[in-house]
Amino acid sequence: MSNNMNRGIRADGYTIISYTGAGTMGGSPLIDMDGKVVHQWSIGGQPVKMLPGGSLMGHKNSRRGKNPLQVDKAPPRSPEAVKPGEPPRSGPWQDAIELVQESWDGKEEWSFNAWDDDRTGVIMSRQHHDFQREGNPVGYYAPGQEFIKQGKTLILAHKNRLTPAISQKELEDDAIYEVDWSGKLTGFEWHPADHFNEYGFDAAAKKAIYEGARYEEDKGFCDWLHINSLSLLGKNKWYSKSRDERFNPANMIISSRTADFIAIFSRVSGKIIWKVGPDFSAGQPEYGLGQFRGQHHAHMIPQGLPGEGNILVFDNGGRTGLGRPSREMTDFSRVIEFNPVTLELLWQYGSEKGPEKYFSHNISAAQRLPNGNTLITDGANGHLLEVTAGKEIVWEFRGKATGERPIPIYRAYRVPPEWVPGNPSGYAKWSDTYK
Repeated sequence: MSNNMNRGIRADGYTIISYTGAGTMGGSPLIDMDGKVVHQWSIGGQPVKMLPGGSLMGHKNSRRGKNPLQVDKAPPRSPEAVKPGEPPRSGPWQDAIELVQESWDGKEEWSFNAWDDDRTGVIMSRQHHDFQREGNPVGYYAPGQEFIKQGKTLILAHKNRLTPAISQKELEDDAIYEVDWSGKLTGFEWHPADHFNEYGFDAAAKKAIYEGARYEEDKGFCDWLHINSLSLLGKNKWYSKSRDERFNPANMIISSRTADFIAIFSRVSGKIIWKVGPDFSAGQPEYGLGQFRGQHHAHMIPQGLPGEGNILVFDNGGRTGLGRPSREMTDFSRVIEFNPVTLELLWQYGSEKGPEKYFSHNISAAQRLPNGNTLITDGANGHLLEVTAGKEIVWEFRGKATGERPIPIYRAYRVPPEWVPGNPSGYAKWSDTYK
């Protein structure tokens, strides 16, 4: 169901939804502002992203799970059963076997799976959590930054590796690679473990990683960083005004849920050249932002949108990570916007108490809309809301449920009416409305 209040200050368009788990069995729905499903694709994904003209990027199946579209080739094993050199215990997020692009009418336009088999015998893309198509830095509408047809794709994936200097356990390391339209790897790769000493880990965090733990009571977990978002910086005022190489448009920004940090790395050198976290304690430059806990979807607001150049992130709350006791918890989530140069906190939606309180312990996202509103994916609760800069809720949607329990929404994006064939609900084009 949706909430139709304050139609005049909403960013009217269509919303593409990425459900998780059992919710992916029905594919990916596109809804209008009344919550009506106007189109559905057969593919799912974490996330799915819609392109102008009605194509959708997502995946056909994943490596494990109960969904009939998924393939179970390597069942999870207990951490005690995992020995160095063997595939690690599976975490809750599964690798996609095949990343695909499907047209509005359901025809496959592009696919890729030739990255790694993780010793399963099944060659996979191993994509998880994010990807970006060339031409648009963040995967959602940004004026003047159009997806390139048949462009290259950056993919966030997994690549297992033994790195005794970092951990006695085999790491389920993240990896970022690039593939062209023909399905060939371009040669660009980035591996987080190669930059272990650039993240600012303290002794407790390093000990936890070495032992394969995130929290005091969690031993043998190999998904050491759990990077959950990837995007480019794209055109931005920090680089155009001063040529500050930290903010070179080709650089990439990532978010580590496990380690509670956001970082930018150079596409040229691969080095971490900007970060906030993991230490948010008094005396640290990022202190005023408050402690991040398991944050998702950190990205730079694209040029041409209100708040351009600032960092937008969904800070989930819950437990802090890597070597910290689990008693250091919060039970609320927040979306924050901050200046990446001064680290000044500019806007926040979500608080410990009161009408703004909500709590999504995992997944979730935020998108800046062209009218200055923010679309928030309160993922664990299957809840979407559009809020103004003044924190007024002007639209809501609650998704599918199983019994009384909502099916989680991994991420949702609002897309402009002109991207949707036929514009069935008749909304005004964003290119005309937001000039």
